Amino acid sequence: MDFKKLSEQYKTELLENVMPFWLKNSLDKVYGGYFTCLDQKGEVFDTDKFMWLQAREVYMFASLYNKVEQKQEWLDAAEHGATFLLEHGHDGDFNWYFSLDRKGNPLTQPYNIFSYTFATIAFGQLSLATGNPYYAEVAKKTFDIIRAKVDNPKGPWSKIVPGTRDLKNFTLPMILCNLALEIEHLLPPALLDTLIEECLHEVLHVFYRPELGGIVIENVDKDGALSDTFEGRLVNPGHSIEAMWFIMDLGVRLERKELIEKAVEITLNMVKYGWDHEHGGIFYFLDRLGRPPQQLEWDQKLWWVHVETLISLIKGYQLTGSKECLAWFERVHDYTWTHFKDTQYPEWFGYLNRQGEVLIPLKGGKWKGCFHIPRGLYQCWKVLEELAERPSS
Repeated sequence: MDFKKLSEQYKTELLENVMPFWLKNSLDKVYGGYFTCLDQKGEVFDTDKFMWLQAREVYMFASLYNKVEQKQEWLDAAEHGATFLLEHGHDGDFNWYFSLDRKGNPLTQPYNIFSYTFATIAFGQLSLATGNPYYAEVAKKTFDIIRAKVDNPKGPWSKIVPGTRDLKNFTLPMILCNLALEIEHLLPPALLDTLIEECLHEVLHVFYRPELGGIVIENVDKDGALSDTFEGRLVNPGHSIEAMWFIMDLGVRLERKELIEKAVEITLNMVKYGWDHEHGGIFYFLDRLGRPPQQLEWDQKLWWVHVETLISLIKGYQLTGSKECLAWFERVHDYTWTHFKDTQYPEWFGYLNRQGEVLIPLKGGKWKGCFHIPRGLYQCWKVLEELAERPSS
């Protein structure tokens, strides 16, 4: 495999195709923030603003400014979004709304904890980029609220009747594995260590189930027991695989080889489990007992699932030399670049049917924004670059 050529492919796509698309089309020059509902050509088709995507785009511009090149247009774009978030995105106490209208009037209550997690990493990166202590304060205050909400993430907006089916979900500990390293510079070492160990325990000892063939499930009872319900049988291969590169990064940070090896093992388990052997690509949702999934979109192929899988596979090869990781990387790479990249207009498609045909030709919407594609391209570029520079490559 020509790592140098692949590295240039990912780098060029990031810097000359994907990021220029968002810089050109997404900034709302009138009311601030970003447009994320962009059609195939990059034209705005809806003006509502979603806090996940606003914060993720701030993060992305600030992160590239910090890690790739200190381009003023990237920093300006990040602060453009941050200003809108600070003025309109929360209730005054850093409870971050889910959605706003174009002008910044709140539409949906701050029920979704991932509005908080992405605000945290956005302002964490922006504090690094600017040295502005207020950005650091916003990140730390929001992080404190997340910690307080862990046991009841939706708070008063939860639809669950208390005491009936109290399940806990994999997504939050998964995200916190990544968040821990993203805001490491803002946390006391003891708190960081505690957070990391809590996240690792939840992911590897609660949601990872060796007795089910080594897969990760999305929901368990509060006591960690399996639940034979729609939610309790749910498997999301993309979530599981994404979490594994977070754990690989933690393994490197902590110098714990066993974490890296376990994350590689689970990555391969989940890729094999989720792969569609008839049409190619990775399923969105599955039922661990093979029953009909509740989600009607279960067999769709989504952009973020495949991009996150590429990161975990190439990191797995980089860190362990696993030839199986490399073979699967090549397979997923071929599928992803063939099916998701738009060869006519910039940026990538997000939603394919099971056969790999484009379902909706949008480039951004309520859920897809400036995040998974550019972050994945960056991560793969840097790993492939390192591999290309190794004497044996």
